[in-house]
Amino acid sequence: MWPIIPNRQALPALYQWSTFAMLLKRNIPIRYVAGKIKVELIAITIFATLVATLYEHFHLWRISIPLAVPMIMGTVISLLLAFRSNQAYDRWWEARTVWGAIVNDSRTLARQVKTLSREAYEGDELFFFKQRFIKRQIAWCYSLSRSLRNQDATAGLEPYLVKREVQFAGNYANIPMALLELHGYDLQKALENNWINEYQQVAIDQTLTRLCDAMGKCERIKNTVFPATYGLYIHFALVIFFILLPFALIDVFGIILYIPAIVAIASVFFLIEKMAIHLQDPFENKPTDTPMTAICGTIERDLKQVIDEEVPEPRKQQADFYLL
Repeated sequence: MWPIIPNRQALPALYQWSTFAMLLKRNIPIRYVAGKIKVELIAITIFATLVATLYEHFHLWRISIPLAVPMIMGTVISLLLAFRSNQAYDRWWEARTVWGAIVNDSRTLARQVKTLSREAYEGDELFFFKQRFIKRQIAWCYSLSRSLRNQDATAGLEPYLVKREVQFAGNYANIPMALLELHGYDLQKALENNWINEYQQVAIDQTLTRLCDAMGKCERIKNTVFPATYGLYIHFALVIFFILLPFALIDVFGIILYIPAIVAIASVFFLIEKMAIHLQDPFENKPTDTPMTAICGTIERDLKQVIDEEVPEPRKQQADFYLL
């Protein structure tokens, strides 16, 4: 069986060194927003300036087209962008819902392990068993968040796992799965030692099953690629739209105002496209990610309170609108 944790001293919090990102309820700087579409805006500005030069200095009045042409295209593209944005948000919200369930099941697991045991068998071995089990659940949450972001899922888990558990998990490609397997071994040990009865084993095993299901749902979202052709066709339609738009607006706004008007319209369309691209992948270590680091920090706080350990201080803010 696995060795026990040698002491009850508070351990450093993993999320104090984590490098993940999460959004805060603050205003996002304009420079961050503009940086997402700067290439597109520069290209649109250069093209619109070229059209204005041909129109003004070479007197090519026939290059203008009816405004209805780009308006029809703009309406179609707006519908496509709205559909893609809704689908991307659904993926993001599903990821957040799954992690909400992980919070609930982690708390449930800690409560079950803490309380579902016979008082007659309370002792040092059972005490350290509970400590090891609950700390392993904290490690599971952090390892899952890191594996979803294609980072080293074993990094920083030593404060929560004993040495043999770290070695055992290191032999698995799926570290969170290995930690759930260790949960299962300890659950069987608790039954053999009469710390819990068969009904309690079934209840705790059901909680572990829900955690495994949540892990599978996250992996499905992570590994299911949003159809590339759909995004490509929308982007191609946007390019065609903004090639035609200068020829329609130059007569409406005139030489001076039509370039700012085109840049403003382009900003709206390209920002919506970028928003959908970022939201469709909620586990890519971006500021628009599902805030798994903050969620894991909440789980760690709650579970350490269950085992009467010192609760780690939350990380200080590192930027104006997101945590690194």
